[in-house]
Parts: sequence; structure tokens; C-alpha cells
Amino acid sequence: MDMDTRLLRHFTAVAREGDLARAARRLCLSQPALTRQLRQLETRLGTELFTRTPAGLALTDAGTALAAAAPAVLDAWGAALSATRGAAARAERVLRVGFVAGAVDGGCALARRIVAEFTRRRPGWRVRLAQAAADDPTAGLAAGTADAALLRLPFPGQDRLDVRVLVTEERWVALPAAHRLAARAEVDFADLLDEPFVAGPPEPALWRDYWLAADERDGRPAKIGAVAHDARAWLRAVAEGHGVGLTLPSAARSCPRADVVHRPVRGVSPSVVGVACTRGAQVPPVVRDFVQACVTARDEPHARA
Repeated sequence: MDMDTRLLRHFTAVAREGDLARAARRLCLSQPALTRQLRQLETRLGTELFTRTPAGLALTDAGTALAAAAPAVLDAWGAALSATRGAAARAERVLRVGFVAGAVDGGCALARRIVAEFTRRRPGWRVRLAQAAADDPTAGLAAGTADAALLRLPFPGQDRLDVRVLVTEERWVALPAAHRLAARAEVDFADLLDEPFVAGPPEPALWRDYWLAADERDGRPAKIGAVAHDARAWLRAVAEGHGVGLTLPSAARSCPRADVVHRPVRGVSPSVVGVACTRGAQVPPVVRDFVQACVTARDEPHARA
């Protein structure tokens, strides 16, 4: 029997959430569309996978068995797909490099030096840069759609990857132009503790907590005024007064708005940009050359000036 991996992924999301509405929101689907997909999967398998309870959806015995096996199937398929696509890209002499918002934009000069150094090492090769969605802090590395990535540290799974630090940048705060703190030249983070923040998506939690400075609040939980799923929506929410948010001076320069001001913040650690790739003997030599090109570009004398 042929199986649609999309149906399996959506089943896994519902099984994990235990609630159809939450799973639909997470998958960016309507509830009726997700319900139809679950029924299609049940029809193909010839058995019910869920029963409805007052608390939500509960897995049947068959559903429990599928939920236990599905992640390994999806992981294996994802690994096979990424290996195939990676090999195809390398056959065309294309290196796939993912990046998160802010990791490249504010460091365009560094990015240009990296690409120039890489092409010097690998004549005839091209670097294909792809910006990741706000909920993908590994910029395609975890999914296997990138060979290397320029990332903001820390990020989930960082300890399983080879990471080299490239740039350190202070974190600033974005405020509505009419905010009570907007006239200050610099803001103490202590003065922001009771402010509502515009937060990123709930997952991955580590990434969201970092930009809420959760570890630097002395145990005081952040107040969430709004949730934004991309940089433009985040900046718009700040401008509309739904909250403030930690950001970067490079982001302030690349996305200026008259109704938002950016100020340095005392009392929070800086943000770090690094280059990351997988670990181990199986890393292709061309990926190692890209990582070394990043380090060389970082260490050029005028890069530190």
C-alpha cells in the first residue's frame, strides 16, 4: 500500500497535541481539512485511529501503535530525501546555506567575504542562500534542506552540531515611538521586566525564551502582549503598541520605521552569530571548506576594524 507522508505527518501532529484545533493551528490548516485527512488515512489503513472524548481526541490501540512507529518512518524518509537533494545539489556544484533573519542581513560585508573566500577555495561552485521561517532556528539543518547554516545562538540541538562563532552583537530593544522609555539613549532591562513583549512562535521554546531573555529575568515570567510568526508581523505589533521586544542593531538598520525606536539595553547578554554544519566523518569536504571560509572571512584584519 502506498502511503502519503503528508497524512502521516498530520496524524503525528494530532496525536502529539491530543486536540484537533491545536493541531490545525500548528499545521496552518482548517479543522475540516485536517479532519478529512485523518479520515483518508483511516480509510487507507482500514481502522480507526482516534476516538472522541470530553477531553479531546484519544488514540485507539491502532492509533497508539502508529504514533509510536510514525516518527521513525518520517525521520528515515526525511533523511533519504535530504541526502538525495544534497547529492543532487552538490552534483550541480551548489552549496545550500540556510540563514535565520538577522544572521546575514546586518553582516552583508561579512557574507560577501565568506562567499568570495568559498569560491576562491572552490572555483565553479555557487552558494545558494535561503532564509528560514521564524520557527526554524536551524535554518534547514535539522530538516536536511541545508548543507550549512548561519545561525543565531543558542538554538535547539546546538550541542549535536559543529558550530563556529563568527560575530557577537549587542541586543537592543524595539519600542513604540510613543513609549515612556523611547526618549532614553539606553534602557535598563530591569525597566522592561513588567512590559508586555511581542513574542515569537511557541515552538521552539528555547529560541522564544532567548528573545524574551527568560534566563535573565530572575524567575519573573515574561508578559506576552502578542505573538508574531515573522519579522514584519513582529515589527508591526511593536509599532501598534502590543508590546516591546528584544532585537538587534542590524535589524534596526535594515528595517527602519518612523513609529518604532531602537535603543541599546543594559543587563542582557549579547547575541552571537555562528556557522553550523553536521558533525562526523560523513560531512562532505565542500561543507568543511565553507566553514573554513567563514572562519577566514571572520579573521580578516579589516573584518575586525
